[in-house]
Amino acid sequence: MTNMMKFQVTGTSNKMKSELNINKHALTIDEPANMGGTDLGPDPISNLLASLAGCENVIANLVAKEIKFNLQGIEFDMKGELDPRGLMGQADVQPFFNHVSVYAKVKTDETQQRVDELKEIVDARCPVFTMFKAAGIPIEATWVKA
Repeated sequence: MTNMMKFQVTGTSNKMKSELNINKHALTIDEPANMGGTDLGPDPISNLLASLAGCENVIANLVAKEIKFNLQGIEFDMKGELDPRGLMGQADVQPFFNHVSVYAKVKTDETQQRVDELKEIVDARCPVFTMFKAAGIPIEATWVKA
């Protein structure tokens, strides 16, 4: 497998804040004050949802070119739900998302049927979306024409 893409994140952490480096980019992940952080960056769980939005966008743009879809932009609303008792150590509660939802408003002059086609291909190819599915996390996606 010589065509493998490699990814690396480096950095340091102090209390709840992590200062991370991704290629030439800096990223701060933190927790709000009520969780013991300094609120200097998004929390890790929200960052995961942001990664889902970013990944869906990238794949949508790649797929749009392939299927000759006039994609003019996407507005995302990502939601995730988890029970914090799991991450606080309660053994009978899972520490990860119970449910994730994706709502996308697609700017285009294409039909809703074509938007549905784009969504199906994107959801099948997006590494972050498929990772949620592979982990058994219920994830629902709704894409509508804006």
